[in-house]
Amino acid sequence: MNMDGRNGVARWEEQVSQKGLLREGHHATSSGIPVRPLYGPEDIADLDYERDLGYPGQYPYTRGVYDTMYRGKLWTMRLFSGYATAEETNRRYHFLLDRGQTGLSVAFDMPTLMGYDSDHAMSLGEVGKCGVAVDSLADMETLFKGIPLGDISVSMTINGPAAILMAYYIVAAEKQGVPVEKLRGTIQADILKEYIAQKEWLFPPEAHMRIMVDMIEYATHKMPYYHPVSISGYHIREAGATAVQELAFTLADGFAYVEACIERGLPVDSFAPRLSFFFDCHNDFFEEIAKFRAARRIWARRMRDKYGAKNPKSLLMRFHTQTAGVSLTAQQPENNIVRTAYQAMAAVLGGTQSLHTNAMDETLSLPTDRAAHIAVRTQQVLAFETGVTETIDPLAGSYFVENLTHRVEQECEKYFTRIEQEGGVLEGIKNGFFQKEIARSAYEFQQLLEKKARVIVGVNDFLEGNEEYTIPILKIDETIGRRQSQQLTSVKSGRDAAAVKRSLAALSTACHDPKVNLMEPILDCARANVSEGEIVDAMKVVFGGYREPAVF
Repeated sequence: MNMDGRNGVARWEEQVSQKGLLREGHHATSSGIPVRPLYGPEDIADLDYERDLGYPGQYPYTRGVYDTMYRGKLWTMRLFSGYATAEETNRRYHFLLDRGQTGLSVAFDMPTLMGYDSDHAMSLGEVGKCGVAVDSLADMETLFKGIPLGDISVSMTINGPAAILMAYYIVAAEKQGVPVEKLRGTIQADILKEYIAQKEWLFPPEAHMRIMVDMIEYATHKMPYYHPVSISGYHIREAGATAVQELAFTLADGFAYVEACIERGLPVDSFAPRLSFFFDCHNDFFEEIAKFRAARRIWARRMRDKYGAKNPKSLLMRFHTQTAGVSLTAQQPENNIVRTAYQAMAAVLGGTQSLHTNAMDETLSLPTDRAAHIAVRTQQVLAFETGVTETIDPLAGSYFVENLTHRVEQECEKYFTRIEQEGGVLEGIKNGFFQKEIARSAYEFQQLLEKKARVIVGVNDFLEGNEEYTIPILKIDETIGRRQSQQLTSVKSGRDAAAVKRSLAALSTACHDPKVNLMEPILDCARANVSEGEIVDAMKVVFGGYREPAVF
């Protein structure tokens, strides 16, 4: 400290400012946290190594959830894959596995996501377009034909009808001779973020929360290697949230699930190790790294200090990361390869356990084989050529990164207080708190773009006159819907009608009794080849639907 009371960094900044050497403009993270041109020891003066950092695999897990991280085992490399029919997607899976992908991640089409069969009027024109169509157990069996489900981790991105797709997956494995206790993977299932951001729900929030707890309870007792929910910030971020909002809202959702399971009577250490997370990784390189490091620390402290978790595995925030789809541009689309590579590196430096790299053409269509190939190779170059896997948490101790990690944590705590004041997550959803916060952030970001206070290369600067030039894209055959409907008709005509009727009646009875776990009756429906739409319709008779209140 200088005699005039100013530290070294402050004196340096004043000196260079007087010389006019600092570039003017908007200098803040995507969350609005101011970023100074230089950081020094005084910016981490309050950092306590044991309290705030520790060691990899040790509380508070800021430096990573596993002792050796990538020196022991690389992250799981995934691509979000699924299009058209189960047969075509199965071919894509074999293509990716043959090229070194180490886990599968299933994208479902919009009718499947919304609980409609392919022959429903609401499915017209959408079957197989944004993912694979799965109407029944038969489709799930075809989807994984020739892929031993006991040997590979499978992630499924499905929310409203998650319990149904999980049931199809379990029964498809049974038919392969794989017992439920050997299945590894994750189903997204996070219904709270649907109300907050993605808007793909089937029933009112309370009914969906019951189903969520049923899934967690079932997996707790029967699926020791399976994650029955991936608490997802990805879609919150894609809707326009900042990094801080993504983290705070996702963690708040996670705490809500923990509290619901405890209220059910489940000991926290019985289910908490089965919870996993899913985050976005956007362009603000250092803020994304700070976000991931802060996430682990906040989760570990809350689980230990508020919910009384004793098992160290209950304190671990294990998460999958996907590079930011919303950052991809139709203009100069090859730039998306570069964006994805930087985002992937930030995710790895932040300590992700699983990573999906977007393909350059995903802003235009589902990825072509060539674009998917490049996306896989992006991860492999990162893993085997850059050296980032050699040292665990290499940015620890950085004046800037540690200060930013602390700031992100502080801003999250402010949001937790506000959410409590709203009455909790469910009340916050019903009164539009989360929706309004995200809308405000999206609007402010758009204003920055229009003023060029933030630059997107090829979109609002560095233009070449022909930004939206043509690259090959994947086109889905328009006959897919008709063919899928015909296949569903064939499945229905070949099944035991009495078994269908019995299983649906049993499901309806179970829905009326809040003390009954719904997974077993849904599994019985799956074994009877009841379609997704039929199961959803039976449940809607009991639970009803839900219309979101308008938010301005």
